Amino acid sequence: MKISLSWLNEFADFGSDDNVISERLTELGLAVESVEYVGEPVKGVVTAKVLRLEKHPDAAKVTRVFVDAGDGVERHVWCGATNMTEGDVVPLATLGTSMPDGRVISQRGILGIDSEGMLCSGTEIGLSQDDSGLLILPSNTPLGIDVYEAMGVQSDVIFDLDVTRNRPDCTGYLGVARDLAAGLAKSCKQPSSEIGKLGPQLTVPVQIQAPDRCSRFTVVAMSGIVVTKSPTWIEQRLSRAGMRSINNVVDVSNLVNLELNQPNHAYDLQSVNAGFIVRMASSNEAFTTLDGNERKLEASDLVIADAENIAVGLAGIMGGLHSEVTETTHSIALEIAYFEPNAIRSTATRLALRTEASLRFERGVDPYGAEAAVARFSELLRITCPDLIVHSGSTDERTEALPSQNRICVLRAKSVKRILGIDLSAQHIVDLLVPIGFGVTEINGGESFEISIPSWRNDCTLEIDVIEEIARHYGYDKLGKIVPTSPVHGRLSEMQQRRRLVREIVVSLGASEAMPNPFLAPGELAKVGLTEDNALRLANPLVAEESVLRTSLIPGMLRAVSYNQSHRNRDISLFEIGHVYPQGSQVLPDEFESLCIMVAGADASAAVDLWSQLSAGLSVGAQLSQDNPPAGYHQTRSAQLRRGKVVLGSIGEIDPTVLANF
Repeated sequence: MKISLSWLNEFADFGSDDNVISERLTELGLAVESVEYVGEPVKGVVTAKVLRLEKHPDAAKVTRVFVDAGDGVERHVWCGATNMTEGDVVPLATLGTSMPDGRVISQRGILGIDSEGMLCSGTEIGLSQDDSGLLILPSNTPLGIDVYEAMGVQSDVIFDLDVTRNRPDCTGYLGVARDLAAGLAKSCKQPSSEIGKLGPQLTVPVQIQAPDRCSRFTVVAMSGIVVTKSPTWIEQRLSRAGMRSINNVVDVSNLVNLELNQPNHAYDLQSVNAGFIVRMASSNEAFTTLDGNERKLEASDLVIADAENIAVGLAGIMGGLHSEVTETTHSIALEIAYFEPNAIRSTATRLALRTEASLRFERGVDPYGAEAAVARFSELLRITCPDLIVHSGSTDERTEALPSQNRICVLRAKSVKRILGIDLSAQHIVDLLVPIGFGVTEINGGESFEISIPSWRNDCTLEIDVIEEIARHYGYDKLGKIVPTSPVHGRLSEMQQRRRLVREIVVSLGASEAMPNPFLAPGELAKVGLTEDNALRLANPLVAEESVLRTSLIPGMLRAVSYNQSHRNRDISLFEIGHVYPQGSQVLPDEFESLCIMVAGADASAAVDLWSQLSAGLSVGAQLSQDNPPAGYHQTRSAQLRRGKVVLGSIGEIDPTVLANF
């Protein structure tokens, strides 16, 4: 979001040091992505009056314009624009002027006639976004003076802010100014908002047929409208926000949106048949928006229809072409509503139609900001419409879905200290929260606070949200770095202790630890006499040779022994403590740790001796049973290790046919 420093200074005296302001905004969470300096005068651009126009028969696309720059000298300038007439006052870039785009104005001839300067659009000299023609100044503008002086334009600083989605209030100037003023210990002023004396009653009826999508719809009728050009300062503010001036009514609507973060829309009152219906669109309903594009709506889209149920607005996004304010408009219906954010986001995304209004409605605007917006709109519009009448009898329809205006949460002083690590006094907490709109009341003898959350802060609902606000305005850089202390010292778990003991005993018996790959190739389990029917397979293995999760440690250990023997390391003793994954009866496989010790060149008696030493060291016992020889072992030189009916493991010599596979 682009923020003008000169506009921001109307809310508080922030001064002109953009470095200080930029740093504080960033500290407050409103990161400044860039700073731009605009409005520096282009020296040599002066006001001039159009004396007469001449067309040249051999130059159909340009006009020869004769102007007076206040010195009594008649100059002739070739110009491609067509919106000027005799008597208009326009900007003239005199010879030698260096333009913002790098051009230097010099005499250039067309058909042998030199042009003595260049007539400028507002875009060419940085004064507006309108490049459709020359910038036409008020007819009473003095001639020959600097055009920037004539328009009262001053240089400015534009901050481009990265406003996070949880701070919708800061997509308006008031929200940014409120936070910045609190951060710099200054007082923030509300914009002047004087609705004036109300005129005769004129009520515009409203029906809300989609109460869950639109929970508030306010309409105020106004007459005495004269649609005209906006004052230069309004055009300038919109331009520096990246918006184009349309007319005084639309410009004031946009200004209120930017200033108060309150989207609103002005309808030509005669075109809405004196009433509104807020309803869901019909499937495949055609609707032409203000940009002239016809859009096909779906049943999930919310529309604003007139009293005859004809759609005149795409709720929260863009108005309709049929009801726009034009030069023939003399009365308007000003709409300010609260729409459900997700509904607006869904429609804007599907239609790829993001507007200044939709960006704010998607994040959530103040449900109770209508009154201030109406008053501000009225005051600004009265500048160009002195006979403006704001009619009494405004409509304010609300539904049960409207968020509560009285939101309360309890803040505990001990929670602030526990989370932030600082001990703040009650007065300090009040001083941090009240300037940004929160109400603070001490309860429980000062141990807690009752916090009233302002309606524009829909991101704050819990105690932790309020603590975050305290931290932001106290200053994250002041919180310090405190390492939490704990009375509990680190220690090994029981499983870790047993694993370490097993490892120490086996190593003391002369074995070296191996770490084979837990993934096997298809058929590798079958090589050791085990079935692969229940083995888990990877859906997307890196290589086919590593696609089966092992159900036993034996295949990997045999590969390890084979590898060592192929490298002439024949008398080797290896062990592994690793996970195996036998498929059980449950959806997810079982997973447990297993121990495998393998001694090359040894017989069954050596295996029994090894088990005796291991069981003694671990203080565990088991009986050897040869009733069911384990798979992959020698049928008469192996046994199961049992404790009652539970099989703990197996012991013995590997079957020679299995050894031949490795």
